[in-house]
Amino acid sequence: MDQWIQPLLDLLALPAYGLSSVFVVSFISATLLPLGSEPLVFGLIKLNPAMFWPTILVATAGNTLGGALDWWMGFGAHKVVDKYQHSSHHGRAVRWLEHLGPKACLLSWLPLVGDPLCAMAGWLKFPFWPCLGYMLVGKFSRYLFMTMALGQIW
Repeated sequence: MDQWIQPLLDLLALPAYGLSSVFVVSFISATLLPLGSEPLVFGLIKLNPAMFWPTILVATAGNTLGGALDWWMGFGAHKVVDKYQHSSHHGRAVRWLEHLGPKACLLSWLPLVGDPLCAMAGWLKFPFWPCLGYMLVGKFSRYLFMTMALGQIW
């Protein structure tokens, strides 16, 4: 078992592949796949405190671009459904999102609901650039405050 674990750990070693790993994991964790980037972000900062701002910025960029991918998937899904289905039945949550508009993407940092929220923004055809801006602010705030809070604990 050690034969494959050590090479894997060497490949994912934070000092050698830190920021690229943070970007990829942050991007993937922003999609609908169940993955969290916070342990990697905190681990890199804990090992190398001088990398605080680069790590926060790279994690924010990866997570925001993953949210943008969610938006495009929702937008594309809506176009396909519109093509084959003409009913427009919206529930209470959809009406709430329609009321908030792109500002709802500010909540994209929330666990479990943040990523589907980005997809719903695309589904509802909210303007892409304002949504991306709100995602950026929400995700940056999450990484900044989470890392600062964990840094105080450890």
